[in-house]
Amino acid sequence: MFTGIVEELGTIAGVENLGDSVRLEIAAATVLSDVHLGDSIAVNGVCLTVADFTENSFSADCMQETLDRSTLGTLNTGSRVNLERATSAIGRLGGHIMQGHVDATTELIARTSSENWDVLRFALPANLARYVVEKGSIALNGTSLTVSKLGPDWFEVSLIPTTLRDTTHGELAVGDRINIEVDVIAKYVERMMGAHVNPAPAED
Repeated sequence: MFTGIVEELGTIAGVENLGDSVRLEIAAATVLSDVHLGDSIAVNGVCLTVADFTENSFSADCMQETLDRSTLGTLNTGSRVNLERATSAIGRLGGHIMQGHVDATTELIARTSSENWDVLRFALPANLARYVVEKGSIALNGTSLTVSKLGPDWFEVSLIPTTLRDTTHGELAVGDRINIEVDVIAKYVERMMGAHVNPAPAED
């Protein structure tokens, strides 16, 4: 589990195409301080497993499902990525509960800059709209953010200077695509309520 509090910006140091998968090498520092093989690290919001590591980088494999659902397949050497280690059971929940299981990608359609913050407007995929509420939580490229405004097919987030400086959101341009993960609690509630609204027929 993750909380969407990005720990550092890493850099893609290598991309190895393995046919039906890709191995990423990611240069980092903070997330390597206590790293072990098999650890989970969120890369732009995608939960990846540490397959190998050195003093300065770690490697992780991305299968086809990950490449289809996220933007990780578009990363190149030199791309910067948001990194977060899995949270501990005694850690603070500074953001919101995240699984690192990306639902879809979405496009930045507008960006409005003020003196001290930026407002970013993203397209809202129709199949995810029911999970997004104004002032609710949403994960964008692994960052826990608050929906500040909501339209029929878009949503906005307002970013403070710290977020702009310490995550990839400061570099986003209109037309860029990012990973989106909606609140998993909403999905579980929908699933459970559906069982009551449309109960399974009784067996004879």
